[in-house]
This record gives sequence, structure tokens and C-alpha cells, in this order.
Amino acid sequence: MKKPRQLLFSLFLTIYIFLFLTTSCLAQQPDVRTSIPQRFREAPKFYNAPHCPSILGRIDKVGRTDDSKDLNANDNSDDDNNDKNDKFVCSNDAVHIAMTLDAAYIRGSMAAILSTLQHTSCPQNVFFHFVASASADASLLRATISASFPYLNFKIYRFHDSAVAGLISTSIRSALDCPLNYARSYLADLLPPCVRRVVYLDSDLVLVDDIAKLAAIPLGAEKVLAAPEYCNANFTSYFTPTFWSNPSLSLTFANRKACYFNTGVMVIDLGRWRAGDYTTKIEEWMELQKRMRIYELGSLPPFLLVFAGKIAAVDHRWNQHGLGGDNFRGLCRDLHPGPVSLLHWSGKGKPWARLDASRPCPLDALWAPYDLLKPPYSFDS
Repeated sequence: MKKPRQLLFSLFLTIYIFLFLTTSCLAQQPDVRTSIPQRFREAPKFYNAPHCPSILGRIDKVGRTDDSKDLNANDNSDDDNNDKNDKFVCSNDAVHIAMTLDAAYIRGSMAAILSTLQHTSCPQNVFFHFVASASADASLLRATISASFPYLNFKIYRFHDSAVAGLISTSIRSALDCPLNYARSYLADLLPPCVRRVVYLDSDLVLVDDIAKLAAIPLGAEKVLAAPEYCNANFTSYFTPTFWSNPSLSLTFANRKACYFNTGVMVIDLGRWRAGDYTTKIEEWMELQKRMRIYELGSLPPFLLVFAGKIAAVDHRWNQHGLGGDNFRGLCRDLHPGPVSLLHWSGKGKPWARLDASRPCPLDALWAPYDLLKPPYSFDS
């Protein structure tokens, strides 16, 4: 049993880490509880192609779906009561997309939403699940999204930073240490149980192809998630010498063809995730990281430890990542060889920041058409 002095020290250390991470994140973004400084244009409304199923029409004919009874089992949403969304959210015909939402990256989120709707054949069948910090003003975020996308199907879910703050270790870039960056590990807990498959997307990307194609990637009989793999990347660099020199740890990847994959674009079977309790598996590696430093790069390594070598492969066209450069300088990069369905500015450099600074990279011009930001000199009609 710990002595009172040791207990006090442990409590103080936990509170200190939580306050440090929260302050670090808030220092990088406006106060989302009071304002969002940017103003955005309204996007055009997009309509389904003739071949798209009418989800709401089908539900209205047969009543609530069998799965809708599970809607409120995980009641983390912060939305007003909306019967249309309540019916839509449990539809297996919908394409379900999960993204985090905050003031720092909302400009990127707007572009990602617009590009998704613009390039899909069935935009009215897309449902967005937005995860926001519990300390954020969900009403303000909802109003901002609704003003630009009045017809968007979406819900906002509260993510409590305290659930993960005590597990986060500092990484090579402070933006990677924000608790919201770890929300992707908790989607199975945040979203209603009736949502069985979701496409997770980062906010610093745009699509130039139909999201439904990505959402329909087969996972086989047992795979929990699908993502593009990059087996030419130096996989050992994602973990420290401490990890590789420990036989019990390095054997983690024995009998697995472990390759790097980027967690900014994933197709996840939430039913299998819940059944396998994968959130706990990820947290166990984070707890070990607190005791001995086995990696340096935020929320990615725990995913690699649990899933690398066990995922369904996706064509590289669905994550042309790294366009934001590395995690230190954010230098310009070229596209990977091959076709492109999704452009991803992972890394330090973000296209909106470089465009505002009048120092864009060549590929930032591909992001600019989806930017809904109103210029400061614009006037409302």
C-alpha cells in the first residue's frame, strides 16, 4: 500500500500532466468556448444521383430501424433532439464518417467536408460524426457547420480530455499531444452501438474521389480496420532503441508482416473493435509508454503496436499523405507515384497556413478550391 506522501505526489503529478496538456493545446488555438474567429461561406447543396437509395424514405415507410434501439446506448452526443438524424444515424445504407472538430483546424474540416460531398455520388447519404472536446462550445461548432452546410447530416459528440490526458506522453510535436488527437481510439465508445462501420478522416485532407468506394473496402472475415500500408517505410524508426532492445517487447511483431500505416485515413469495423476491446489494448501500450519510453510520435505508435500487420490493405491512392512535410520544418513535398483519390497534408505544414503566409507549396493549390473561408473584406448580402 502506498504511503500518504506517495499518494499525494502521484495525485499532484497526474493533475500537473493534465493541466500541461490542456494548456499546451489551448495555446495553439482560439478559445473555442467563446468564438471562432473565421467566417465561412455557405457551400452549395449537393444531391443524390438517381441510383442512390433513399434512406429517409425507406425508414419513413417501415418505421424505425431494428438498430435504432441502440442509438442512445452510448449517449455522448451534444446535439439538439433531431428526429431525422436519429433515424439516419443507424442506417447501414449511409456512409458514416468520423472526424474531430475544433477551432484550430475547423478551416481544414470545412474543406474536407466540402470535398467529400462534392465528389460522392450520394452526398445526401453521408453522415458525419464529429468529435469535439467536452470543454468546447458544441453549440457554436454546430452553428458554424450548419451555416456553411445547412443540409448536412451530422452529430457532435463530447470527448472528455480527462479520459486520456493521464495516458499521454510528450512527443516530438506539441500538436500531437492534444487529447483530442487520441479521440480516434475511442470512436467505438463515443458513437452509438448501431454504427458498425465508419471511415475516420483527419481534418487536413481533401477527397477527389467518391468516399463510398473507400467505405466499401472489404475487411474480410476478421480484420478490424483497413488503411493504406507503406512497407517501404523504415518501420523500426517509429519505436525507440529501448523498445527494440527488449526481447519481450520486440517480439510483439513476431510472425507479423508489420508495415507503417497512417491513422489519418482508416476504415474501421466498430462492431469488431468493441468485441475485441481494442481501446483497452491501445491504452495498455500507452500505460507502458508512461513507465518506459518506447516511442516518440503521439497517437500513431499504439495503433501500430496493436494493428500493424493485421489490417486490410487499401490502395495508396486513398492516402497521398505527407504533403505537410515532416514534423519539424513542414517543407514542400511531391505526390507519391500513382493515381490520387485523397490528398493528405499530414506533417507540420498546413495548406491554409502557408496560403495565408503567401508561401504556399505547389500542391497547396489543390486544396485552395475547397477553402470556404470568407475574406476579411467580404460583406454579407
